[in-house]
Amino acid sequence: MKAGIRRALQATLHRHEVRSARVSVACVDDEQMATLNRKYLGHRGPTDVLSFDLCDGAEGDPAVDGEIVLSVATARREAKRRGHSIVAEASLYAVHGLLHLLGYDDHDPRRAAKMHRVEDEILRSLDLGTVRTGESVSRRRV
Repeated sequence: MKAGIRRALQATLHRHEVRSARVSVACVDDEQMATLNRKYLGHRGPTDVLSFDLCDGAEGDPAVDGEIVLSVATARREAKRRGHSIVAEASLYAVHGLLHLLGYDDHDPRRAAKMHRVEDEILRSLDLGTVRTGESVSRRRV
């Protein structure tokens, strides 16, 4: 899973021509995710992914500096429900979190659709299919 997430992050950075980045990824369980979700967003229960922008704007800092926290338990459940691998699901979460760090927003339908299109393009470039809608490599007919 670690290698898949790394590939997804690298593909996202490459697509956006980011030359300098410092991104850490923490994989947590639903209990830890629920705690973070409540603490930082005021929402109850777990979520799939959170991202934290750590850029302070100082000269010489990387273009992207952040932390992505993803719920492995949620990824496992969703991967099973959607019929693809946990690597594909976790990669979706990693790409989604990184896109937020790159300035994408999904809080209105138009922006969310754009963000999801970019996610799909990146995941397809990695032969993971369109994970969000369940069309992963394991479900496509060859």
